[in-house]
Amino acid sequence: MTANDIRNIALLGHGGSGKTSLAEQMLFMTKGVDRLGKTVDGNTTCDYDAEEIKRQISISLAFAPVMYKGKKINVMDAPGNFDFSGEAVCAIRAAECAVIVGNAKDGLSVGMERTWKMLGKKPRMIFINRTDEDNSDYQSCLDALKGKFGQAIAPIVAPVIDGNKKVTAIVDLLHNTAYEVKGGKAAACAIPADMADEVEALRAELMEAAAGADEELMEKFFETMELSAEDMAKGLKLGVREGSVCPVLCGSAATGMGVEMLMQTIVDLVPVATDMPAVAAEDDDGNAIEVAYDPNGTTAAFVFKTISDQYGKFSMIKVVRGKVTSDMSLYNMTTGNTEKLGRLYVMKGKKGEETKEICCGDIGAIGKMDRVKTGDTLCDPKNIVKLHGMDYAQPCYSRAISPKTKQEIEKLGTGLNKLNEEDPTFHVVNNAETHQTVISGAGDIQIDVLCSKLKSRFGVDAELDTPRVAYREKIRSTVRKQGRYKKQTGGSGQFGDVHIIFEPQSEQEDMIFEENVFGGSVPKNYFPAVEKGLRESCLHGVLAGYPVVFLKATLVDGSYHPVDSSEIAFKLAANLAFKAALPEAKPVLMEPIGELKVTIPDSYLGDVMGDLNKRRGRVMGMNPTGDGETVLEAEVPMAEMTSYAIDLRSLTQSRGSFTFHFVRYEEAPPAAQQKAIADAKAIQEEG
Repeated sequence: MTANDIRNIALLGHGGSGKTSLAEQMLFMTKGVDRLGKTVDGNTTCDYDAEEIKRQISISLAFAPVMYKGKKINVMDAPGNFDFSGEAVCAIRAAECAVIVGNAKDGLSVGMERTWKMLGKKPRMIFINRTDEDNSDYQSCLDALKGKFGQAIAPIVAPVIDGNKKVTAIVDLLHNTAYEVKGGKAAACAIPADMADEVEALRAELMEAAAGADEELMEKFFETMELSAEDMAKGLKLGVREGSVCPVLCGSAATGMGVEMLMQTIVDLVPVATDMPAVAAEDDDGNAIEVAYDPNGTTAAFVFKTISDQYGKFSMIKVVRGKVTSDMSLYNMTTGNTEKLGRLYVMKGKKGEETKEICCGDIGAIGKMDRVKTGDTLCDPKNIVKLHGMDYAQPCYSRAISPKTKQEIEKLGTGLNKLNEEDPTFHVVNNAETHQTVISGAGDIQIDVLCSKLKSRFGVDAELDTPRVAYREKIRSTVRKQGRYKKQTGGSGQFGDVHIIFEPQSEQEDMIFEENVFGGSVPKNYFPAVEKGLRESCLHGVLAGYPVVFLKATLVDGSYHPVDSSEIAFKLAANLAFKAALPEAKPVLMEPIGELKVTIPDSYLGDVMGDLNKRRGRVMGMNPTGDGETVLEAEVPMAEMTSYAIDLRSLTQSRGSFTFHFVRYEEAPPAAQQKAIADAKAIQEEG
């Protein structure tokens, strides 16, 4: 098999649109499976994980290789739920074309809009599903698509619709033939006489769309006002590759209506890997280069997905150059390791069928590659390249995670590391300051699924909590205080005495220590001990135990004992001076402020701004993108952002997205200070 025989497609779209059912139907119709599985029954090929079966949604990217008329269609079924959009990123990275699955009952969904945007310039087509069900409305869905995405939308079918708006048969506009489903198979039927004019008009539009992609075809069309099926297919294929044409088909994944036509369209119109633009990469010196798909070149492949579950570990690869065989040793550009490849597989759901090689343009799996991670490049050591990695969205929803018992702490860490291999879209940070392990992902469902997997796979009962905010403390006035430490226990004692001026400063966050001692009242050899005592004291402020910042401490006087004085005594004396001074120096709490950039449709601008005001946010600017969206820039206290990912979805019907990162600390308002201090004291009492 060569690259010309392979089509890589990603099934994308809103959750519940029928992507998994469509993949299952394609497998069934091509005898890839013996029986047709259903998501409600939990027996589909692509939704095999226990969590997927329990929730009846797709969670991970799954693979379904379909053989149709001598061509291999690598179907990648991506979850539609927005919490698992990282899986869609993997699928888009490995596919040459996306099939956006819509629902004739829902019309233009948010998921279709977001998918369209995610794809950028990637080739795409649309399959409108569930056209034979009650309350379906194909025409309304098509009109909405044209209204949103414009002239790119090119229907290549004309559905035969009965009085209840249900599709009973489909006219193939490309070949001017009609089909209906009988006994699960497509059967030719006559084009209804009352549709003759409509079909003719739609075919003329399709010819025009095809001609617009090629100058030669355009000339031919203007001369004759007619194009053959072969000419139309040629033009549409060019249009799909360039992104100027998005073919629209319809049918039913449940009954199989229109599914064979979809497979034929994929074979006819989807570009092969060798027709696609070169892939962004770096050479051995880190210089930006491009790597073209080349069956005859030295081997280069990238890992776009890792499957690490109870069935084993598989590294999913897309071969860009040359071929990959099971006896190869390939260089991992990311780690610098040379990897001896194990067995190669073609994945079909949870099952892997062993294969000897994976050719250029194809996807497959390498088993048991412990040192290989998602985003790595495997290449010939004689021609080293690093292919562009995965561009995941930054995690925006965080929760503190902890085991119910201390005995499970180690198991929690092991479990999270293993799950992170499978799903690199979530991050885990051990925050030493707040003494919490914080897990960050796309949303609450993703975090909930991770907790369920920790329980089922690793036996860890995890608890979730709100992440603590890392506040700071500072002083606003100058105070001079004495710290005197004296301890007599018989024999040699301990003595240290210091006078220190504490004052605010704005030069740096870390404490500035100076000494201005005259007359040797404190010997120089004790200055480092005084400084050390102060720096350790700064770790725990007097208001709520948070680190003290922007402090200047000047040692100005003191006394010592020639026998009893020691470094530890002066260190403790400095600590006493610190504790005495800071309550009188008008201490305040500083809260972390983050920079927020929210991308939202213009219609939601007022609601989002109102919500930001409630969060004590300051709007810094509004930048229209030119496509009906605005990027809203604001500064918001981090304490007010813990649930923002969930709240923004609710406010914008999941159409909004945002980035958020820390920029500085600033004085918190009195009400926020009181709450933070009360919360801190409650935590101290608990622990």
